[in-house]
Amino acid sequence: MLKITTKTFQELTTKELYDLLQLRTEVFVVEQDCVYQDLDGKDQKALHVIGKKDDKIIAYTRVFKPGDYFKEASIGRVVVSKDEREHKYGYDIMKASIKAIEAVFNETTIKLSAQTYLKKFYNNLGFEEVGEEYLEDGIPHIAMIKQS
Repeated sequence: MLKITTKTFQELTTKELYDLLQLRTEVFVVEQDCVYQDLDGKDQKALHVIGKKDDKIIAYTRVFKPGDYFKEASIGRVVVSKDEREHKYGYDIMKASIKAIEAVFNETTIKLSAQTYLKKFYNNLGFEEVGEEYLEDGIPHIAMIKQS
């Protein structure tokens, strides 16, 4: 069972910060073999949506109010631990992220920059592609927007 909490940067414990950064690095840098600057100075502005199982962070996103990342509210750094993907926790963490944006920011338009191979996953959550595919850190991405 995934236990999901949403916290500001200031509310994160040192251990939670370490663990979520470790998970992001494990997937985005090591697994995807992508050298990029994960610590981009935006974590301080984000709300952190954390999915824990047995007190271990296995799913995570960060969300932003409009203007802090894109013009629209946004979700980024969507990640699920490789060993836990079979359980479809990506849907749970994304649904919680969408709810957090609606509840905290009172926004219903959400933008994200999706890795192209995950288009169907985001389509299933109500996101639609906008514009052309582009390379971000050497990986094909597409902008996607959800409006409700």
